[in-house]
Amino acid sequence: MHHHPGLFIPGPTNVPDAVRRAMNIPQEDMRSPDFPKLTLPLFADLKSVFKTQTGQPFIYPASGTGGWEAVLTNTLNPGDKVLISTFGQFSSLWSDMCRRLGFDVEVVEGEWGEGVPVERFADILSADKDHRIRAVLGTHNETATGVTSSIAGMRKALDASDHPALLYIDGVSSIASIDFRMDEWGVDGIVSGSQKGFMLPTGLAIICVSQKALAAHASSKFPRCFFSFEDMQRANKDGYFPYTPATVLLRGLRASLDLLFEEGLENVFARHHHIASGVRAAVAAWGLDLVARDRKWYSDTVSAVYTPAGVDAVQVLRRAFDRYGVSFGSGLARLNGKVFRIGHIGATNEVMMLGALAAAEMALVDCGAKIELGSGVAAAQSRYGARPQVLAKAA
Repeated sequence: MHHHPGLFIPGPTNVPDAVRRAMNIPQEDMRSPDFPKLTLPLFADLKSVFKTQTGQPFIYPASGTGGWEAVLTNTLNPGDKVLISTFGQFSSLWSDMCRRLGFDVEVVEGEWGEGVPVERFADILSADKDHRIRAVLGTHNETATGVTSSIAGMRKALDASDHPALLYIDGVSSIASIDFRMDEWGVDGIVSGSQKGFMLPTGLAIICVSQKALAAHASSKFPRCFFSFEDMQRANKDGYFPYTPATVLLRGLRASLDLLFEEGLENVFARHHHIASGVRAAVAAWGLDLVARDRKWYSDTVSAVYTPAGVDAVQVLRRAFDRYGVSFGSGLARLNGKVFRIGHIGATNEVMMLGALAAAEMALVDCGAKIELGSGVAAAQSRYGARPQVLAKAA
């Protein structure tokens, strides 16, 4: 008998039934007179998700990688200097994109298991008296290592030296799952994707930029076409797009936002923290270590777990999938074979996660790990049974 596989990777995430039903519709005319009734409220509601009053959202038919490129090429010039720290696969990929686009990239190599080194950034920015650094880039949640960084700390580093650089953030695996405050933290560009906290299939790069970034766009000479802010602004103001949008995904986004607002964003963040705390309790009960080196770095959307010495993480992943029908994330780059990742992002609850932990436990034991069956599940159950009272639903 074929069963639907358990999906516990950090993206794509599970798509709720309400979202799937919203996308199961005939194709529609994206230039019809009533299409703006769908799109204009989407733009407005995305501002609420990003917690901004003045930011400008854009929705591209692309992945988060396309969002990275859109922010960079619309606001900077070839040869501009950017500052970035690499401490995982995705922050490294963003750095690589910057080099390939022709920017002067200053890279601070961080430890895989730690986050943005805000103190080091503060020193670099303070020393940059001529303000050659035009943008500072940070990964809010490093999906490869299960590490969350302080964006407020990055803003503090910029403000301490009165530095005018733009602040750009990769929020692909944090937005709509971990608290993010665009205006309060002075973020000039935030990049997210549809397949994570928005609980949709892959296919939308959802970004938001500040008025400062839009002003920088006016003097940007970087070649661009598909990702042009100008073209988007011209069409978006009336609820349309400069080319054919992913209409079905936009319908799904409407349903996803409705679910997020029904639960209440603060409750969404609390739920993710609660689910993650059970996973961390299970990992501790197994006697295993997270890649995240300290509690302050713990991610509420993904936990990267070291397998015991002598246990190949690739085999654990294969066993979990082949025998128990559950998918976990693999270890990426230097972590391949050493780590498996448990995604706890999006449409996830306690019972779903207990099933995932049971499968992980059995796969580990099957591959030779000396773990007492039931230990991690029991530890998570104890945590989940003590769930605090959540906030009232948003009106």
